[in-house]
Amino acid sequence: MNLDRLAESLREYLGTTRKHTIKNIVGIFDEKGTNPSFGEDAAIIEHGDEALLLAADGIWDKLMRADPEWSGYCSVLVNVHDIAAMGGRPLGMVDVFSSNSDEITRKVLKGMKDGIDKFGVPVVGGHVHPDTPYAALDVAILGIAKKDCIIYSSTARPGDDVVLAIDLDGRVHPSCDLNWDSTYLKDASIVRWQVASMVELAEKKLLTAGKDVSNPGIIGTLGMLLEVSGVGADVYLDLMPKPDGVAMDHWLKMYPGMGFIVTCKPENTDKVIGVYNDHKLNASKIGKVVPARRLDLVRGTERATVFDFTKHEITGLGPARGRCNNL
Repeated sequence: MNLDRLAESLREYLGTTRKHTIKNIVGIFDEKGTNPSFGEDAAIIEHGDEALLLAADGIWDKLMRADPEWSGYCSVLVNVHDIAAMGGRPLGMVDVFSSNSDEITRKVLKGMKDGIDKFGVPVVGGHVHPDTPYAALDVAILGIAKKDCIIYSSTARPGDDVVLAIDLDGRVHPSCDLNWDSTYLKDASIVRWQVASMVELAEKKLLTAGKDVSNPGIIGTLGMLLEVSGVGADVYLDLMPKPDGVAMDHWLKMYPGMGFIVTCKPENTDKVIGVYNDHKLNASKIGKVVPARRLDLVRGTERATVFDFTKHEITGLGPARGRCNNL
């Protein structure tokens, strides 16, 4: 695909454009733009020498309609990753489940139970609507991290390397071609070890910023990180790890079963990649953080801008939001 067309396709991808409403919602709850939790994968609550991490995720209705069982599984997976992305350990979850049929209920709960068994994080409470005219699933998760080891999204700096860690050993999910499933068929011990890579990196303080790759895909997720950090990046497509048989434009929009995009100082890049490799993840340097507030794709001598943050917004949460100095 032509590089300009690829950049435009990624910028207009629904997984990314759905994030545009975040700014309006945050503006209601944080008028002054001083809460450090907004723009992060989880809210941060001081708790002595540690911090509690609180996150929530709702399942996209398109996925619920396509595969209720996979939706239940993903509700656990995505929440565990939100805690891991900040260097935390998940403790427990609560859910709000609405259903309009016994069959959907059975499938969703089976998927959730599979996710609980896979990642070892229990559901400890919640709420059910057994008689709604629709099916919906929302899950919240509580985690914990060392307060001085939290990985933020908003702290990438010019000169940092961009590293993508992802599990290429997987499949395009049969019910959703925008899901790369690398966890469901694996042993629980392997996926838990992969998740633990972020805790190790956090406690070794090898990263400057990080996020788990979510619905906006690899480039959209990196764009969210750059937006709140007030910086940009060059991404080298020739260095992008990709499964065989999946086109680049498809791959860059997919939600991976296990994927993290992080930044680090160049002197730590090999160490970061080594930690990921030890945790059975494919990791590569794919780019460089730059001062200019734009995300460019680079392929050979070609260059195309996906996001110019002086013109384009993803979440609309800029660097002025900052983070608390006491965390």
